[in-house]
Amino acid sequence: MTGVVVIGAGQGGFQLAASLRQEGYEGPVTLIGDEPGRPYQRPPLSKAYLKDGRVNAIELRPESFFDRNAITLMASERVIRIDRNAKAIETLGGVAIAYDHLVLATGARNFVPPIRGLDGRGVFGLRTAEDACRLRDALARGSRRPIVIGGGFIGLEFAAVAAAGGHEATVVEAAERLMARALSPAMSQRFLDYHTKSGTRLVRGAAVTEILRDQAGDVVGARLADGEVIDGDMVLVAAGIRPNVELAEQAGLTVANGIVVDGFMRTSDPDISALGDCAAFPDPSSGRSIRLESVQAATDHARTIARRLTGKPHAYEAVPWFWSDQGPLKLQIAGLGVGADEDHAIEKEDGRKLVFRFKLGKLLALETINAAAEHMAARQLLKSPTKVKFDELAQCGFDIGGLAKARKVQT
Repeated sequence: MTGVVVIGAGQGGFQLAASLRQEGYEGPVTLIGDEPGRPYQRPPLSKAYLKDGRVNAIELRPESFFDRNAITLMASERVIRIDRNAKAIETLGGVAIAYDHLVLATGARNFVPPIRGLDGRGVFGLRTAEDACRLRDALARGSRRPIVIGGGFIGLEFAAVAAAGGHEATVVEAAERLMARALSPAMSQRFLDYHTKSGTRLVRGAAVTEILRDQAGDVVGARLADGEVIDGDMVLVAAGIRPNVELAEQAGLTVANGIVVDGFMRTSDPDISALGDCAAFPDPSSGRSIRLESVQAATDHARTIARRLTGKPHAYEAVPWFWSDQGPLKLQIAGLGVGADEDHAIEKEDGRKLVFRFKLGKLLALETINAAAEHMAARQLLKSPTKVKFDELAQCGFDIGGLAKARKVQT
């Protein structure tokens, strides 16, 4: 028996291997990752790990877990080819591995924008533990004026850490507001206010066209499209990611903004599944194809595949949720606010903030700052087949926790 082979040892790939065992799968499980070491959590890389570098704190499981669960981990190994006819994969090291079922958990890579001068020292990405170590070392060696290209989650999380360490960061965002792809205008403004007060300079609606260097090749700044020059001594490129779909394309699988899968995470080849950042799947609410850059989505995808492979098929229907820690602000998002046509923002005296996002009078998502209970209530309500309406929330003073309790009692 050849078993299940998983390409990608990130959190989604690890979760699949673990879930297979939890669901009672007894065949061989092989987990192949191109990074050294055991699988680890990525979200802390731009937060706690960037500050303390504690590897043990981010590792998902110790070596004994893999031994105890008979999971073969192949680290520092890259898969270069999938032979669908032979049902086998080939690694860069020349190893051929047959599979009964193959799972692509290949994740994504940083997008590198076409900016002159990006090559060379002093320019960093942040995707792996090694990247975080390099960044931390650069800050410790005396870089005081980091330039961040991109005002999304990663760029702003880094800026918060840098500001807390006394560094004078400048964030350059091409859009007119921060985290525009994910957040409402009201929530973007709240984070703009926080980062500005923390000493971070925020340049919006601007694009970096060139990294400037001195005669020794060290970074001294960045030039914007309008000619403005921003002084700085290092650069973090946090301009988004792109799904790793090349293996799937070479194998002839259907690809469109990710590896296309159905509600059970099956690709166009029934013997191959895909999950996580690389997978384009049908949104359970709207039916449209989406791709989520979310650890939680990847782990939910993994559980969906594991149940299917052990004879307990259940389509993916989880409510998407996301989070970002930026200084003292814990952002949590339940649901997807894309396409919202109305927002209702609430400021609490204790500093909590909530933004309810609606479309055609129905709740799409709730964004919160430091409001964990409300976040959990939103996740509970968004799972319900009975949609939450604006009027229903208005009648209870937008007490979403109370509404969730009331509905639970009714059922």
